[in-house]
Amino acid sequence: MRDITRNPAGATWMVAAMAGFAAEDAFLKYASQGMPVGEVLLLVGLIGIAVFAVTANRQGEPVLPKAIWSRTMVLRSGFEIVGRLFYALAIALTPISSASAILQATPLVVVLGAALIFGERVGPARWLILFAGFGGVLLILRPGLAGFDARSGLAVIGMLGFAGRDLATRAAPLTLSNAQLGVAGFAMLAISGLVILGVTGGLTMPTGKLAGLVLGAAVFGIAGYASLTKAMRTGQISAVTPFRYTRLIFAMILGIGVFGETPDVATLLGSALIVMCGLMVLTTARRAT
Repeated sequence: MRDITRNPAGATWMVAAMAGFAAEDAFLKYASQGMPVGEVLLLVGLIGIAVFAVTANRQGEPVLPKAIWSRTMVLRSGFEIVGRLFYALAIALTPISSASAILQATPLVVVLGAALIFGERVGPARWLILFAGFGGVLLILRPGLAGFDARSGLAVIGMLGFAGRDLATRAAPLTLSNAQLGVAGFAMLAISGLVILGVTGGLTMPTGKLAGLVLGAAVFGIAGYASLTKAMRTGQISAVTPFRYTRLIFAMILGIGVFGETPDVATLLGSALIVMCGLMVLTTARRAT
């Protein structure tokens, strides 16, 4: 059993990770305003691959071990490409605050998938919580209403991709190190960029400012990944995981302060409902355990 006295440290690492990912999203959104979003993803992915490949090499590990080509990892990689691709498009084309809010529904989809795919027991109370959480997503999307933006569907597809990745991770080989998984993850980001560029074209030579924004996205993305790994290995997972929702707070702050976004009442209510339901699902799961 993990030492509960390390929970505060684990929570701190998780908050740091979410701050890093929110900052990465902001840099990606800013950079995509001056160069193709596919090129941004490709460059960030290549930087991440290089950093984690060097880390693996220094640790005496093969950069691309045999286990990374297993069927489970191939499936996981496919879901990751979908998540990375569509969430990046959502960040570039929609308000960062609403895209991040929709992403917070990932744990709810993971619980639903665990029940349907792995046969995990989900009681009536948790089913009600799950459906209420999905109601929060609908509040943000507002299908059929005047405030509906079809591009918000990009964030929904990205969220489903990340949920599929998390479910596939359960069956991933435990022999893979964090550095090796980092290489695989950022490789999927680079592939996502190539897919977008293959459709849109428009590869350009970035200016000094744009290169700096791409580098900033890579630095915060790598730092966020490293902090997340540290968080999940410090303290109890059930105590640390709820702090994932701080990402939405950071995204709201950046969206309002940097991009001048003004989330409306429906977006704020939907965000609050998603977070509340996610925390309730985690709490009921911990009590059941």
